[in-house]
Amino acid sequence: MLLDTIRFFTLSAFILSTVGSVTAQERTQPPAEIAEQVQLCVSCHGEDGRPVVENAPILFGQEFYYMFVQLRDYAAGRRENEIMTPIAAELDRKQMEALATYFSEQTWPGLQFSASDQDIATGQTVSGSGQCTQCHLGGFNGNSRVPRLAGQSADYLNQTMLDFKNHVRNNAPDKSSLLEEFSDADLKAMANFLAGL
Repeated sequence: MLLDTIRFFTLSAFILSTVGSVTAQERTQPPAEIAEQVQLCVSCHGEDGRPVVENAPILFGQEFYYMFVQLRDYAAGRRENEIMTPIAAELDRKQMEALATYFSEQTWPGLQFSASDQDIATGQTVSGSGQCTQCHLGGFNGNSRVPRLAGQSADYLNQTMLDFKNHVRNNAPDKSSLLEEFSDADLKAMANFLAGL
């Protein structure tokens, strides 16, 4: 009986440690010159790459150039956010490049989001008629100039598309004219579809 109990607790500990290692992302240590900024970033975007604040995007594994341009746009006022604008305004170009490099080299986390069949169907229709794959590619994994959308936070994607549609975000005017064609419900379905990829 004692042997069975020991086996049970040993097996349970092994399963828990295995699950923990699968779900937790490891991140490399940042260079000393941006360590403080990285710690500030992960307080919202997540120590393991999974955002802990509503509407915050995944940064781990995102495209370098896209992140650099967004930091530059926040600092210049071309993109506004009450949290990010003042943070970016204090960064110089070298720090922006270092932060974009650091986060782009981390492993993209899996959020395990599942879209409904209806959202998948609507998302495929919207992405097809909007010709989204021309820039974001067929798997929505992006490239060196455009962001990865596949597996991104659904809340962030939805808010971003609404911000483009309603001209709240103005650092990519072509997105605004494109997204104006779709209803808010279509964009939410599209966000869920992309998050589930």
